[in-house]
Parts: sequence; C-alpha cells; structure tokens
Amino acid sequence: MSVQSVPMIRERSGFELPLLMIGAFRSLIDELHAELADAGHPGVRPVHGFALQAVGADGVTVSELGRRLEVSKQAAAKTVAVLEGLGYVAREPHERDARSLVVRRTVRGTEMLHLSSLIFARQRAGLRRRFGAARLAQMEDDLADISGREPSARRLAGIQGWFG
Repeated sequence: MSVQSVPMIRERSGFELPLLMIGAFRSLIDELHAELADAGHPGVRPVHGFALQAVGADGVTVSELGRRLEVSKQAAAKTVAVLEGLGYVAREPHERDARSLVVRRTVRGTEMLHLSSLIFARQRAGLRRRFGAARLAQMEDDLADISGREPSARRLAGIQGWFG
C-alpha cells in the first residue's frame, strides 16, 4: 500500500492576503510598463492607462473625466496635463460649448492602449500555461467574488498614488 503525498497547507497571517494580491498586481503592472517602455512608451504609469480608458473613443471634458475616474477635477486636470505632455491626449474646442475643451486620445494614446491590451493578453496566456485553464478561471472567479464585482479600472484610478 502506497502512501499518497498530501500537500501541506501553509497557514498565513491575515495581513498577508492583501499584500500578496497587491504584490501580484504590482508584478504584472511592472512587467507591462517595462515592455511599454521598451516599445517606445517610457514614463507611462498605471493611472495613465486608467485615464485613457476613461477618456474613451469620443473624448471627455476634464470635469467628466474626474467623475469617470472618481477623482477631483484638479486631479483629473493634472493627469490630463501629464498625458498631454507624453503625447497621449490633446485638448480640442468643445463642439457645443465654446467655454470648454474636450480631451481626446491621440493616435499615440490609442496605440499605447492597444499595446497594453496585447501585453495583458500575453500575461494572461502565460498564467494559463503556468496554472492551467481551470485553476486560472477559478482564481479569477475568486478574485471577482472578493472584490464584489467585475474588474473596474475606474475604482483603482482613485487610489492612483499607490501605483506611482
């Protein structure tokens, strides 16, 4: 009769779970940003990707961007200024309100988002190879259950200071 090996379950302290989750997030994001820098997009930060997503295909005012990101108008304006300096957005006159400007993605901004999407897909495929499809799907379901909803870049953007 053979004795099957039963994996030991390591008991962790409660504080370790959020640290492990943030560590995993940070690892993926750091890898993403290293690849983006190598591809000609140095200086981009996680909040920039969140903001470019929130700008959308049609553009937004700074006030609307702040609402979408759940940050102050001042924080949104600061982010737009950085994105404009990096060449990811441009401000244009509003079609219906001469007092307002619309923030729109540039070709460079759209290119960076597309490249990010490809890198994230490659990262996910690597995790699928590493853990298997079923385990990865279960991990994603568990994380969605913990967070109480589907992923939202908008909710993360409000804690932009954490992500440099």
